[in-house]
Amino acid sequence: MDLPDAIAHCLSKPGCEETTPFGPEVLVYKVGGKMFALTVPGDFPATMNLKCDPERAVALREDYVSIIPGYHMNKRHWNTLTLDNSLPSKLVRELIDHSYDLVVSSLPKAKRAELRL
Repeated sequence: MDLPDAIAHCLSKPGCEETTPFGPEVLVYKVGGKMFALTVPGDFPATMNLKCDPERAVALREDYVSIIPGYHMNKRHWNTLTLDNSLPSKLVRELIDHSYDLVVSSLPKAKRAELRL
């Protein structure tokens, strides 16, 4: 999966908004005001940081050389994926979904209900 496809998948999630709180060069994807993904489109190779369950984060890093601890992030809860087509597209989509779901599950009940409208 390449970066434009990963971004499109992020934007397809209910309630997702693309923001630039760290400056115009960093795209941050949020749901309910909380970040679930970020990328710097000008970087090569393209990468995307995604939130991840801590135990799963470690397992993914052991299984895939293209998944490392989150760059400039809490390395316990974030992974950085290199989007150079070395990771299966299905896995990248599933990890974006996982990150989004982790953030949604932490939102107040009322905000979660709004996303299901």
